[in-house]
Amino acid sequence: MAVLAVVSAVGLLVDDRVLVGAPIWAKPFKFAVSFVAYCLSLAWMLSLLPDRRRVGWWAGTVVTLASLVEMVIITGQVVRGKRSHFNHGTPFDEALFNAMAVTVVVLWAGTLVVAVLLLRARIADRASAWAMRSGILLALAGAAVGFLMTQPAPGQERGVSKVVGAHSVGVPDGGPSMPLTGWSTTGGDLRIPHFFGMHALQLLPLLLMVLTVLASRFARLARLADERVRLRLVLVASGAYAAVFALVLWQALRGQPLLRPDGATLGAAGLILLAVALGTYGALRTGRTPPPHGATVATTAPASKDLVP
Repeated sequence: MAVLAVVSAVGLLVDDRVLVGAPIWAKPFKFAVSFVAYCLSLAWMLSLLPDRRRVGWWAGTVVTLASLVEMVIITGQVVRGKRSHFNHGTPFDEALFNAMAVTVVVLWAGTLVVAVLLLRARIADRASAWAMRSGILLALAGAAVGFLMTQPAPGQERGVSKVVGAHSVGVPDGGPSMPLTGWSTTGGDLRIPHFFGMHALQLLPLLLMVLTVLASRFARLARLADERVRLRLVLVASGAYAAVFALVLWQALRGQPLLRPDGATLGAAGLILLAVALGTYGALRTGRTPPPHGATVATTAPASKDLVP
């Protein structure tokens, strides 16, 4: 995937073809970069499993092969100058899209197996355990948004339309969009909750790593070294992440652009912010009084050993 990201980046520079309103090499580039982060995260999490490593190895291998097949199809269609997703223009294009649909289901199932292993695993540091568990469950929810994209959009009919399915809601694909991401600026876009949910796999463990570093380097934040405080903060962050994921999914399904929220969306966002503030205050307030800074580092550093690959 890293090599393919470089190849796609070169394609963006030397190939000026445009497909569905975007540079034709943008899709394989974004997918390759996303898969790099996704597979590295899964590999790291699998390395922390104390048992059932063989089952984890097989699940990881299934995810790897499914990802590879999907990227081969996406890249092959770019070379042909055809769209890979939702393409029912010819029997061959439709067969390729159906094959991609199978690989997505297989990839999702392989990730689900890893999630079950993490839920059952006994990981010493509870904060790191729940950061990984919450991250992978939210990633599964984000990946499942992809199935919504395959449903016929208004005016499309299976067996008749050359394109069945869409990223955008309320507007055609390929219209005005945000730079870099390509998300619609005139309607809803299901790629937003899809992206946000899947990358919980990296962001929640990263948050815990930041908390651990802050606790060891700043005396005023020494209470973050308390495992109970870190666990509560991770649970607050996980709940907030899930709420924001639900919010952007709701916003997209109503055909609303991300940067043009209505009153209902803003009100829900305000409630989420209030809940996060109260939850964070409660998590920090209930922590025990930290010992001197030097002693804190010495006694709590081993508790975060599970965060080190």
